[in-house]
Amino acid sequence: MIMTEVPEGLNYTKTHEWYRKDGNTATIGITDYAQSQMTDIVYVDLPKVGDKKKAGDVLLTIESVKSAEDVYSPITGTVTAVNEEVAKHPESINKDPYGSWLVKMAIESEGEHLSASEYRKLIQ
Repeated sequence: MIMTEVPEGLNYTKTHEWYRKDGNTATIGITDYAQSQMTDIVYVDLPKVGDKKKAGDVLLTIESVKSAEDVYSPITGTVTAVNEEVAKHPESINKDPYGSWLVKMAIESEGEHLSASEYRKLIQ
């Protein structure tokens, strides 16, 4: 079994997104487990700043050599920033999934989320 990294201090979803709260802002990405399942990521279709999403809505799509996967919004809110560097260098998600954030959103409300220990149990 491959060990995947699950840092403490982040919130996780059952659909393999992570987010970090900083005041009223959520920084969102995909987990190490998700990137390892997708293998080589080749394209990220980011949303637009100003897009409004509800928790559970498709936030963006990531394509790998293996598949195209939807990334779901873990919160209800508005996109305030997108990581253009990830769009230019999508392989950075494979190298550092927790450093390669995808979007930042202003939080209106949070959806269901898991702690690091709960997420570890989910992916075992």
